[in-house]
Formats: sequence, structure tokens, C-alpha cells
Amino acid sequence: MGLLQGVFVLVVMVVFDLRSAWGSLRHSQSPSSMKPQSGPASRGPALSSQAFLSPLQKASQFQSLDSRGFAQEPLGFQEKQLLQGPVKPLDWRFPIVPEVRRELAVDFQLRQPVTPSSVAVQCGENRVLVEVKKDLFSNGQLIQPSGLSMGGCPVFGEDSASRVLIFEYELQDCNSVLMMTEDELVYTFALTYTPEAFAGTPITRADRAVVGIQCHYQRFYNVSSDALRPTWVPYASTEFGVEVLMFSLKLMMDDWSYQRPSNLYFLGDVINIEASVKVYNHVPLRVFVDSCVATQVPDVNAHPRYSFIENHGCFVDAKATASSSRFMPRTQEDQIRFQLESFMFQGGYSPSIYITCIVKATLASAPSDALRISCSFSNGYVHAT
Repeated sequence: MGLLQGVFVLVVMVVFDLRSAWGSLRHSQSPSSMKPQSGPASRGPALSSQAFLSPLQKASQFQSLDSRGFAQEPLGFQEKQLLQGPVKPLDWRFPIVPEVRRELAVDFQLRQPVTPSSVAVQCGENRVLVEVKKDLFSNGQLIQPSGLSMGGCPVFGEDSASRVLIFEYELQDCNSVLMMTEDELVYTFALTYTPEAFAGTPITRADRAVVGIQCHYQRFYNVSSDALRPTWVPYASTEFGVEVLMFSLKLMMDDWSYQRPSNLYFLGDVINIEASVKVYNHVPLRVFVDSCVATQVPDVNAHPRYSFIENHGCFVDAKATASSSRFMPRTQEDQIRFQLESFMFQGGYSPSIYITCIVKATLASAPSDALRISCSFSNGYVHAT
């Protein structure tokens, strides 16, 4: 590259010298320059003396022109041959930029978390036995027993060989919550894991987890430790079979056609809830929602708690938060529908919200009263039709 630049500069200089020298030579030999400055009388001798200059006079004339800057000395014959001769082909080329290979499309699918089966429950007559694998999340990371509790009760024992933590307590212990349905007694526990940071570091590789544990017991069957079962049917069971009432509380699709398959909502979504009662051998009934409370854990008395239906059927959420929550117009006597704008507890540690409602039914032919109403707030409370 350096040699090529040097040759290029030299060529430019040589061309400039030849043109200057040629111009100077034409200027010195042009007829106008050889004309005498005097009158016509001296034309003959002056023309003869300037037209045939001796070699010495020519050399002095070029030297005088060079000294005045009008021309330079012409190049020699060997230099002309060097410039006009063949040029050696360049063996240098611009580097070839390698072509970047286009990455092929990869069939990538985000791995969906799988619900681990790491908790086992055995409900006894008056005690509950819970076994928890130390690999709680089924990811190879063993949890610390000190971070695991069941309603505030610590780990009762540990099986080191199988890496299993054991809880065994009375049904009434560990802040259990007793709920009563038409046909069952349900004891609910909250198994909570709070990860601890690694020693000497502020990080952890596990998230907080809450597992709900329930023990269900039938209300209308005689419980006996004897091996023999009675052949007679208790009167309570007979009466229950005649007048069976099945209450339900469901999350519904936007068009209320089917039950919603997911309980995941985003802020700004509207939650459609349907309360109903199924009547078998009974006269027609009208169902009401007496009250509803939202909590972060499956405990209706836990704090923080938000009561959005109060006073035997008044929707107070719209009045408190200026939301669009309301009861829908009734289409059937044995069901009632209402809409609740989604929300979350400020500063809450859990994204889950538990909704507990008291649902009751009365005779469809009975008139409404202050204890059985369905009203929404819109510039005042309005009773649903």
C-alpha cells in the first residue's frame, strides 16, 4: 500500500513538470516571443540572432526560467521510460468480510411449571398427619425445616432417610379454621414456607409458598369405632335425603354460559360470580347472598380483610371505591349473579384472594324483607329485580 501511494504522488509531480516545461518551451519559442521589441528596421539581425541559439544559450535560458519559477528542468529519457512502461499488477486485495450465518429458527417453548406432589395428608378422627418432602418444589433444592410451619406450628419430626418432614397435631390446633356446610365439617390448615437467605448472602432460590390443607368429615353419618355397621338408617339421614339443598358459588365466563375454567384474573378484569341452590324434593326457593368477605388466606377472620357485601345483601364495594360492582338482574329464582371488579391488597405478600360468602335461600313465594335483599349502589342503593 505504501509503494502504491508513493508511485501515485510521483506521477502527479512528473505530469505537472512536463506541462510546465512544455509551456515554458512553447513560450520561449513562440513567434511572439521571438519578435523584436524595436522597430522594423532591426527585424533581420534580431530574428537571426534569436532563432538559432547556441546550446550554451539554451541552457542558460532554461536555467533562468527555472530560477524565476516558470518551469523546471525536463525529465530524462530513462525516467520517461520508467513512467510509461508497464505497471506491475497489484497483488493486494481488499479483505473479504466473512458472511455472517443467519441463525436458524429454534423451536423454543417456555417451560411451564408443574405442580409438585410433595405434600401428603392423612386425616384421623381427631388428629391430622402431614408429610412434606424436603424437595418441596421438585427442583432438587432442599428446604430448611425452620422455614416451614403449619398455622404457626413447627415441624414435629423428620425422616432423614426419606428426607420427609412430619407434622402431627390435633384438628383444633395450628390455627385451624372450621367451616360447616350442609353435609360436611371442614377443617382447614395453611402450610406455609418462608425461604431463608443463603448464609453470608442476601439471595434465595425459592419463593414463598402456601399450601391449603383440608380435612372433610360427614355430618349425617354415625361415627363408630366398632367393626359392625348398623343396618338401620338414622332419621337424620332420611330427613336429609328428603330435603336436600346444594348451595354453590362459581366463577363464570363473561357471557355466563359456563363455569370459568381458570381463577386467574388481572387488575381491571371483572369477576363474574354466580350463587345458586339446587332443589331436589323441595318447593321452589329464592337464593340471596347475605355477605361476602375477601382475605389473603382461607380464614374469614384473618387480616387484612375486605367486606364488599354487607347488611344482608347490599353491595358496598361500589360506594367505597366508585367501582362498577353490582348485582345482575335476576333471571332465575334459584340463582343470583353479581360482578366484582378485581383488586389486590396493598402491600400484600400473596397474590391469592379468598372470597367467602354466606348464601341463604327462602321460599320463592315469600316476600322480600330487610333480612333478604339484593341491592347495588348507583347514586344510592337500588334493589335488584
